[in-house]
Amino acid sequence: MAARTSSILLPFLRVGVPLRRRRCLGGSPWPQRSGRSLSGGVAPPLSPQLAGRSYAELHALSVKEPEAFWGSVAKDRLIWSRAFQQVSDCDLATGRISWFGGGQLNVSVNCLDVHVAKDPDRVALIWEKDEPGTEERVTYRELLETTCRLANTLKSHGVRKGDRVAIYMPPSPIAVAAMLACARIGAVHTVVFAGFSSEALAGRIQDAQCKVVITCNQGVRGGRLINLKATVDGAVKNCPSVQHVFVAQRTSHSMPMGKLDRPLEEAMARESAECPPEPMGSEDMLFMLYTSGSTGKPKGIVHTQAGYLLYTSLTHQYVFDYSPGDVFGCVADIGWITGHSYVVYGPLSNGATTVLFESTPVYPDPGRYWETVQRLRINQFYGAPTAIRLLLKYDETWVTKYDRTSLKTLGSVGEPINHEAWEWFYKVVGDGRCPLVDTWWQTETGGVCIAPRPAEKGAEIRPAMAMRPFFGIQLTLMGDKGETITGNDVSGALCISKPWPGMARTIFGDHQRFVDAYFKPFPGHYFTGDGAYRSKEGYYQITGRMDDVINISGHRLGTAEIEDALDEHPDVPETAVIGISHDIKGEVPFAFVVLKENAAKTQEAVVEELRQLVASKIAKYAVPDHFLVVKRLPKTPDSLGDVSTLDDPSVVTEIVQAHKRYSSQSAKA
Repeated sequence: MAARTSSILLPFLRVGVPLRRRRCLGGSPWPQRSGRSLSGGVAPPLSPQLAGRSYAELHALSVKEPEAFWGSVAKDRLIWSRAFQQVSDCDLATGRISWFGGGQLNVSVNCLDVHVAKDPDRVALIWEKDEPGTEERVTYRELLETTCRLANTLKSHGVRKGDRVAIYMPPSPIAVAAMLACARIGAVHTVVFAGFSSEALAGRIQDAQCKVVITCNQGVRGGRLINLKATVDGAVKNCPSVQHVFVAQRTSHSMPMGKLDRPLEEAMARESAECPPEPMGSEDMLFMLYTSGSTGKPKGIVHTQAGYLLYTSLTHQYVFDYSPGDVFGCVADIGWITGHSYVVYGPLSNGATTVLFESTPVYPDPGRYWETVQRLRINQFYGAPTAIRLLLKYDETWVTKYDRTSLKTLGSVGEPINHEAWEWFYKVVGDGRCPLVDTWWQTETGGVCIAPRPAEKGAEIRPAMAMRPFFGIQLTLMGDKGETITGNDVSGALCISKPWPGMARTIFGDHQRFVDAYFKPFPGHYFTGDGAYRSKEGYYQITGRMDDVINISGHRLGTAEIEDALDEHPDVPETAVIGISHDIKGEVPFAFVVLKENAAKTQEAVVEELRQLVASKIAKYAVPDHFLVVKRLPKTPDSLGDVSTLDDPSVVTEIVQAHKRYSSQSAKA
């Protein structure tokens, strides 16, 4: 990449006082503001007005006087082109959520230009490629210029503010640049995990009405090549909204190019390395991310500009104790919300060096994570309990043979971490000296909502507990009849009773579904779908999902989505999917299947076809681990413990007996 910069972002001026127009990187006039230190990449303080207060004082202020708290933080942490007029305008009863109304900014300016102005050669990204020891470093200047070239490429091919762009790529610098390029010109990106099938990808493209798809010729993971272009080809056949498919080259393998296809690197080479940032309203869409719910159709969760960026910036710094110069290692895929918030937007807004991990925890051996920590000198390591449970089954020497003294903070994300995995992560990986923050949050929350940090210096951390609410998060436990559960040493439905800047704004194209899913179950509260326990000391522990959603390796998947795929088999009139516990993945799908009496194929053949059906319609990770063929299914959604409302209670006995036979056969195998 070239290392030329056209201009330097000049010192900031305060919004609201007479401004001289300054020239921003990218060549457009952009009003600046003071209050953010760029010296050496110093992460900004919470706010000068809030300095010196304890966690308890700050949290109390954030929930009792949210406008004062968030208004102060937003003015001092973000770069605005136009000052906001109203801190918040929210009504949880109707799902109306608005923060920093009247304000304008650009997310890519906050993530790139401000850092290039002061320290252009600071490393923004370390791409930990699948092949060990072949990492690539990208500076903030290089990332800005790549982003601008890609943004100009999109503009020259008709992409405008508000248009949707699908990104189907594994973690890589060009994928991050694609996200930031959309942000720079005001397009809306929807990143689709590069393990989803053609049909799943097509469904997301169709729902979002994407104009463009950005992908790679192939992906590389665990030493295997994955033909991403072929998957995209299969998807766009059924997506008339797609006008162009840009194909980046991850490998040297050539792929057939159709009439919609454009080689991305060639197209970018013709474009300028300067692109004026589009001023975006605080509540303009930044991105959509599809997540599963209790109904079959995945829902496009919408996040907007200012509130999301502010929340990810704040949580990244304070939950993980990020300091200037740290190498932040979140090993999540960018196709999930963790990758958005803690690989891309949170770290880059704070001027951090962030790691893009392309490989797997066990390639080429079970020491991959810790060899990477040693080689890259990673300071914060943020990963999933699924990977930790997998790795603790191997000998500890795969960890201890590598130097991990660079580590300062360990983090867990995706699903509740069990005690055994917590203890191993803390004692073996962290040598008992690194705080381990077990974080709870969701695609819909935008960023971490419950975690052991921030807290007072020296405050205890309980194993396998998320513990404390973040600033602005007011937690409430609710009972079955909608009553608030008070006191400690109690359990209930986990709700959040006040809005916060990072929360989702709607479901794309279906706001009523948004209201019904999150605000109708407990009016006046955001319902998380999770149950929680509040300890005697007032700490929170997540007890699991309360709806028909299972958590597979940290990835939420609605049981109805799997059932919809299974039901398409011609020999299968009925199915039911539940989640069961799994030592490594946390939960896995278990499918009950009813076959037609005159089924043309054997039971084994049908089950194998069902596996292929789920893999082709959703993804391989969604395929049920277990299939159990039964004669009938209950005709109500009631639990198997209450048979009083079933049309034929003997069905339950039949299923239990079939399950016992299945378990016995599995044990013998």
